[in-house]
Amino acid sequence: MGRHAKPQDSKIRRNSVIAMTGLVPVGLVAAAATTAGASPKTLLGIHQQEVEPTASAATDATAHLGSAVAVPEAVSVASTAVLTEPAAAPAPKAAPAAPAAAPQPEIMQDGPLGIPGINYSAYLNAERILAEENPGCGMYWTLLAGIGRVESGHANGGQADDRGDLLEPVIGLPLNGSLPGQAVIYDTDGGALDGDAVYDRAVGPMQFIPTTWNQYAGDGNGDGVADPQNLYDSTLTTARYLCDGGRDMRNLADTTKSILRYNQSMAYVTNVLAWSAAYSTGITPSPADLPRIH
Repeated sequence: MGRHAKPQDSKIRRNSVIAMTGLVPVGLVAAAATTAGASPKTLLGIHQQEVEPTASAATDATAHLGSAVAVPEAVSVASTAVLTEPAAAPAPKAAPAAPAAAPQPEIMQDGPLGIPGINYSAYLNAERILAEENPGCGMYWTLLAGIGRVESGHANGGQADDRGDLLEPVIGLPLNGSLPGQAVIYDTDGGALDGDAVYDRAVGPMQFIPTTWNQYAGDGNGDGVADPQNLYDSTLTTARYLCDGGRDMRNLADTTKSILRYNQSMAYVTNVLAWSAAYSTGITPSPADLPRIH
């Protein structure tokens, strides 16, 4: 397409004309194009026509709008718009998620006659394991509870955490023969279990001598460690100890012999069996059923 302009004395640089076209509203550009017979697309730079600049050539700044003006590629359609779209407002941030509730410890049911829940759980657990390991023994949880009651008052009233670990270790007196009928047992474990490097002491809520513990130790809570100061471990170890030698706890003679392995005292046997019967029936034993243990 040719250009329609007449030369003038004043010379205006080509880029001034281009700058002016960028300020013309789109509506006027379209109207002018119609008047001159030019397509609006041509004026918007879609179909451009090169203008060769020379040192002597000048562009007429007063050329009528019907003249075709070449728009360089750098000027886009968007540059002719009068208004621009406002930036979209950022989406509101989501409220932070509420923190997850801390897991609550399992509430264990207490056993008959005030057996603490953690001890009751340990006695039932040992009965279950022995039913699988040694079904011929006929172990029952109330017998274990009777020994736990006599030996440590159920770990001083269930003083243990939810894993069965005692809050304070239970350690007996030194076995130095100072009490009537007490055996003398010198240290066998270097004080590893009882903290005494001179004499052995009974350890844990079920009161094991270190040598006996090391022979029968069981991992009742499945944590990979057999600890005499853990209710689950010590109760399972007691069950294994009582059943050793093919004894059957459904036979009173066998049961008596097994309990005597704990303590060579018939008063002790009577106390253990009285509490075992009490936990089975829910009836507290009378004082006559609990002779003093010497």
